[in-house]
Amino acid sequence: MFDKVLIANRGEIALRVIRACHEMGIRTVAVYSEADVRAPHVREADEAVLIGPPPSSESYLRGEKIVQAALQTGAQAIHPGYGFLAEREWFARAVGDAGLVWVGPPAEAIAAMGSKTAARTLAVAHDVPVVPGTTEPLKDAREAEELAAKFGYPVLLKAAAGGGGKGMRVVSASKDLAPSLDAARREAKGAFGDDAVYLEKFVAKPRHVEIQVLADTHGNVLSLGERECSVQRRHQKMIEEAPSVAVSPELRARMGESAVRMARAAGYVNAGTCEFLLDQSGSFYFLEMNTRIQVEHPVTELVTGIDLVQWQLRVAAGEKLPFRQEGITPRGWAIECRITSEDPANNFLPSTGRIEYLHLPSGPGVRWDGGIEAGSEIGLYYDPMLAKLIVWAPDREQAVTRMRRALVDLIVGGIESSRDFHIRVMDDDDFRRGAIDIQWLERRLPEILGRKPADESTRIAAIAGALLADRDRSARSVSTVSTGAAKGIGAPDSLDAWKQTGRVEGMRS
Repeated sequence: MFDKVLIANRGEIALRVIRACHEMGIRTVAVYSEADVRAPHVREADEAVLIGPPPSSESYLRGEKIVQAALQTGAQAIHPGYGFLAEREWFARAVGDAGLVWVGPPAEAIAAMGSKTAARTLAVAHDVPVVPGTTEPLKDAREAEELAAKFGYPVLLKAAAGGGGKGMRVVSASKDLAPSLDAARREAKGAFGDDAVYLEKFVAKPRHVEIQVLADTHGNVLSLGERECSVQRRHQKMIEEAPSVAVSPELRARMGESAVRMARAAGYVNAGTCEFLLDQSGSFYFLEMNTRIQVEHPVTELVTGIDLVQWQLRVAAGEKLPFRQEGITPRGWAIECRITSEDPANNFLPSTGRIEYLHLPSGPGVRWDGGIEAGSEIGLYYDPMLAKLIVWAPDREQAVTRMRRALVDLIVGGIESSRDFHIRVMDDDDFRRGAIDIQWLERRLPEILGRKPADESTRIAAIAGALLADRDRSARSVSTVSTGAAKGIGAPDSLDAWKQTGRVEGMRS
């Protein structure tokens, strides 16, 4: 096993990896930008290296600086987390070329799955079902029109080189196809540096169901079951759960077999996710493979009992998976809400400022994966996700009830957050029944945002009282860095100074 691992990320995922390493007796190295000098992940790591100014293009996306930091500190491996450089083939190769271990899939597998059109071609070749569409990027509008006429409207234009809704357009009529193709190409070029776009049949009201896979270097590839990720806004996931109300044991087995077949075809090793559309008839179609740990991995951990991050590290170190496929079945129900610094009442615009007060939920079956604390400064340089609130319960009804209670207990003072939005979703009758699809939230959003949680007026009063009572104390304490161990209470300067001892500075060039 490794003695020291560098985490090439920030925020909650950096802390998640740091904690996994510490439980395994592995020392950790954090990297940070000038905006994150006092961030929790910097303090919690055993060592930290400053890699540049706040913009990610000058810090967290500078692969050469990250590799240099690993070599400088004596780290043996690099864990990329998710986002930033996690799915960059060239970075995985650079890590290996430097004599370091990449905690992720081989660069060849990243390349094979990095293009959606290439991934579709591979899926077709290995009998993994895909949505009817093209396996090569569109040449021009004329070709797009011919294919749309063949498949029938509506159709979906998708960027070949990326995801997250960028370069994606639903087209319902022929007259809109050419301008939509131009717009999708421009957006894809801006987001991914590649304007390649392909076309597929648009599936009405499908669910987004993904399968977690885990593979080792000894030929073992396992499916760890499904996650339901259908609660989305503008193609961005907001709530995830495991298992899915729409997936029977028989369907779970078939989807898992397809995901394993896809992973084997790509020569996959480590943790990865195959994403599928599941239509109303129970047919499923491969979308893409995410060659990294997913944001929503905790719900799989809670229903399987398998620590995915620790097994990422063990697999990278050459260990053999001890699990058998027939022994992996979901136990209970887990739900995750992404807590973001966005204002749902104002079209989810980003909210910035200082977190003046933070009260974390607790109790049986409640997990908080966060990267914030009282005193954290929230800016616009990075993704707005602050943390993930996850719950587990014996069944879905209890999990929804527990999540609602945990959300009510959560207080994030000083900035707007998505907390209240999530409470309203937990109150929604459709959601409570599991009657959702990937367009459900867009249809329901006006009504959800227009309805206040039943007990919110008393909660607001309680928050206001806590903030007023705490104002003087917070003004003094948030000038230091809070440990986050006590809810909303700052830490003395001496602890921060002690944790900062031995930090590695420099590497600005």
